[in-house]
Amino acid sequence: MTVHLLGIRHHGPGSARAVATALAELKPDVVLIEGPPEADKVVELAASEEMVPPVALLAYAVDDSTRAAFWPFAVFSPEWQAIEYALAAGVPVRFCDLPAAHQFASSGGDGRRGLSIDPLATLAHAGGYDDPERWWDDVIESRREGAEPFTVIADAMRELRHGEHATGREAQREAYMRTVLRKALREGFERIALICGAWHVPALEAPLPPATHDQRILKGLPKRKVACTWVPWTHGRLAAASGYGAGITSPGWYHHLFTAPDQITTRWLSKVAQVLREEDLPVSSAHVIEAVRLADTLAALRERPLAGLSEVTEATRAVLCGGNDVLLDLVTREAVVGELLGSVPGETPQAPVAADLAAQARRLRMRRDATERVIELDLRKPNDLEKSRLLHRLRLLGVHWGVPAADERRAQGTFREIWRLAWDPGLEVELVAAGAHGTTVLGAATTVMLRVADESSTLADVTAALEKSLLADLADALPDLLRGVDTRAAADADVGHLMAALPALARSSRYGDVRGTDTAGLAAVAGRMVSRVCAGLGRTVHGLDPDAAAAVQDLIDGVQDATALLAEDVRAEWLATLEGLSDRSSVPPLIRGRLTRLMLDTSRLPDHEVALRLGRALSPGTPTADAAGYVEGFLAGGGLLLVHDERLLALVDAWLGAIPDDAFVEVLPLLRRTFGTFASPERRSIGTRARALGDPAAMVVADDDDLDTELAASVLPVVAQLLGV
Repeated sequence: MTVHLLGIRHHGPGSARAVATALAELKPDVVLIEGPPEADKVVELAASEEMVPPVALLAYAVDDSTRAAFWPFAVFSPEWQAIEYALAAGVPVRFCDLPAAHQFASSGGDGRRGLSIDPLATLAHAGGYDDPERWWDDVIESRREGAEPFTVIADAMRELRHGEHATGREAQREAYMRTVLRKALREGFERIALICGAWHVPALEAPLPPATHDQRILKGLPKRKVACTWVPWTHGRLAAASGYGAGITSPGWYHHLFTAPDQITTRWLSKVAQVLREEDLPVSSAHVIEAVRLADTLAALRERPLAGLSEVTEATRAVLCGGNDVLLDLVTREAVVGELLGSVPGETPQAPVAADLAAQARRLRMRRDATERVIELDLRKPNDLEKSRLLHRLRLLGVHWGVPAADERRAQGTFREIWRLAWDPGLEVELVAAGAHGTTVLGAATTVMLRVADESSTLADVTAALEKSLLADLADALPDLLRGVDTRAAADADVGHLMAALPALARSSRYGDVRGTDTAGLAAVAGRMVSRVCAGLGRTVHGLDPDAAAAVQDLIDGVQDATALLAEDVRAEWLATLEGLSDRSSVPPLIRGRLTRLMLDTSRLPDHEVALRLGRALSPGTPTADAAGYVEGFLAGGGLLLVHDERLLALVDAWLGAIPDDAFVEVLPLLRRTFGTFASPERRSIGTRARALGDPAAMVVADDDDLDTELAASVLPVVAQLLGV
């Protein structure tokens, strides 16, 4: 019986090529691979033609899906090459790492002890390299032929681990690996190949310690029930920048190293040129030829066997990107890292919610793509409406496959939605977690919203949940949520709470038009809430300090927008209440100014009455701070009013000119805050109009004699086309 230990680096193309070559020569009877033994039941799915790496094994605790882990594989992963060999050769393949059942049962981290040395850094320093990644790339990953590296790797690791004894989780892992190895030996396999991280090789070499030694290490380890399956993965998720512990810096480059048959540098830089051309950048064949020459020359100067990633990157920056680091970042994102998404067979076991999502995605023709793309949905079309409902339901479950591309408040209630879609493999865990709420996307989302209806303590939370449920078309959750809104609104005496909750409820009342939802009950509840707000608003705005007044002003603006979506009689009741408060002296100046502006905008006050009120608020007897607050409230939302109404502009200008110097310093921050919200063209127009108040000649008004009629006529066809005339 012989045991062949193949020490590798996870996701290394040179290691993967060496493993494939070694297995073809050794022809083992069984292949053991570092990984969770729970995967033994699903490993045969890797033989399917539908299984296309990158993929990952997903293991999760059945009773707590937050305890989950991924074991990713790319085509250039040595473990994947071992799996493919074993399945093609018809020999058993088993995983030999510490079971996930033990790993998920432990509390407070994984208990793994950090190594006393960095193996790669130590070996690189011995080889005269200051960069461990570059040393490993030169010695192992860039190798395409020559003697097998495993003997040398084992010798190096044996030397590095001299006197080094694993403890904690690391000791448990190696003890279990030896346990699986002993079992294979007892079963009588003549040739055993074990593929594991190079660091573990010395711990697995003969003579093995007594079985009782490992039994003591593993005795009493807690366990929990674990499920395991395959899920698609991406190159981006293999990258170290994603937070993956065994991540690599350049998955796209490693994929190229493993798959390119020859002319590594030429093929790579041609691919980079294609990436840049797709962005409409001028990259010619001459650029590629010169970049290849530069990369090969750099490799020769540095005595490297092959141009590595650093050489082709420098050639890319200098020749193809013209020294532009922004373009180099594009190349890194699209080529060096890449976003290749793998696939798994249809018969792969899935969590119920994940299976339901997969079925719906196929029916609606929604492709799960790792690259972000923008889609526009027309809710008047049944298929687009179903897509919208699915995406909204997934968001309720924390599965953010799609994110609205525009502000939700502007998009909701209309027939058009824009979404940004990008599938992250990590969402598979969220789908598993959703299984605690139901077996389908609809059922799980409904359960989540019913829980919100029961547990939410504030009215605003329930109305927000109601709005989300309407978007997701959760018919079974709506009655409970609606009752929750009505009950909490009736019991809540805080007018501020009612005002904060009203906008979401008013927006929700519109969804019946496009989404086909019965929202008649919503309008009735919203109407009753408006009546309660109107009855208590006078007490709410009485005697507020400036900060509280600003908060109430925001609430008033929200209700003002909300009532525009409700019935006319509800809107009229609200505006009548505002009109009665707009000139009450007990109301803070900020709110009085805002209410007067709203009365002007809704034509409930004539222009001369508005000018009279503004003049009174800005009279010399009014404290400067109060006058500034009135102006801030009055001008909130835009300065076009001052551009078009010279009387109001003159009042404000005269007041500003009369402010004493010491008082002006105090109100300056408030004035800057007020006028700073205006658009630049508005500020310029106000300045021009203000200059004209003191000097009429400053306002240049063109008469008919100054017009260039020929020039004016030339633009009329364009204007007519824009206006659709």
